[in-house]
Amino acid sequence: MEQVKAAIFDFDGTLVDSMYVWSKVDEDFLTQRGIPVTDEYTDKMRSMFFETAASYTKETYGLKESVEEIMQIWLDMAHFEYAHNVRAKQYAAEYVRSLKKKGLLLGMATSNNPYLLKPCLDNNGMSGLFDCICYTSEVGVNKSSPDIYLYTAGKLGVKPEECMVFEDIIEGLKSSKSVGMKTIAIYDPSNVLYIDEIKATADRLIKSYGELLT
Repeated sequence: MEQVKAAIFDFDGTLVDSMYVWSKVDEDFLTQRGIPVTDEYTDKMRSMFFETAASYTKETYGLKESVEEIMQIWLDMAHFEYAHNVRAKQYAAEYVRSLKKKGLLLGMATSNNPYLLKPCLDNNGMSGLFDCICYTSEVGVNKSSPDIYLYTAGKLGVKPEECMVFEDIIEGLKSSKSVGMKTIAIYDPSNVLYIDEIKATADRLIKSYGELLT
């Protein structure tokens, strides 16, 4: 990491074990209303944006709540999980602190939002460690585009080639690498189906941040 001046971390599945949260929200939301959770519904939800998913759920099941009310209920359910149950990956906080101690700039590039992020960072000892936290909502495109990584690098005041990106999704690894950023892939149970492609794409794949602590 001799030429690396900044580390840019994804959040969900990279720093914390949170990839279960939205599946749990879907299941709990429907179960509370006496609606069975089907594979078809779960598959459709994976590819939808938040508001589209709420609209689809309302129309499919004839719910009395408005789309806005459904989205808020979902957010509140997710907030409870992030605030109480989501935990950092092993040695993640220690590794982030070690980079800060070495003088690296630290950024976060996430598709999450502050309402869910802040309590989780607080609970896992990572509040105040990042020089900037950037959201895909700020750039208007998902991680298949490198925009969020370039935006975060710009906020940190560094060139793309001076950044090391930590990601668990193949789309993020590919797009950040396409603009000259170095990449470290983080193993997560949610990315096991893509692990061969992830290995071929990233500069390195790790199963634990303990592998990077020296």
